Amino acid sequence: RMVTASFLTKNLMIDWRKGEQWFWDTLVDADAASNPFSWQWVAGSGADAAPYFRIFNPELQAAKFDPDGTYVRQWAPEYAGDEAPEPIVDLKATRDAALAAYEAVKNSR
Repeated sequence: RMVTASFLTKNLMIDWRKGEQWFWDTLVDADAASNPFSWQWVAGSGADAAPYFRIFNPELQAAKFDPDGTYVRQWAPEYAGDEAPEPIVDLKATRDAALAAYEAVKNSR
């Protein structure tokens, strides 16, 4: 969930509320007290936004936590083989853009 939230808000620059709403409508364990705050925290826009600069890399997370690809093969099999779709964004470029945007906000005070 955190990798997804980070990718949506920081790499794709989608408003955290869109992701939170989709998770709310889709997941069975939605919680009105924690969902919005968790999404704000990951997006770096909440009351405790100290780790705003933390941007999870989905490829590194997969290598670390799913090294043999079991999870990916089960839940996203199109990404498990040699014929995987092309990435929709350049992770480094979008990371750099997100960090630049946060820096601009930080310096605008």
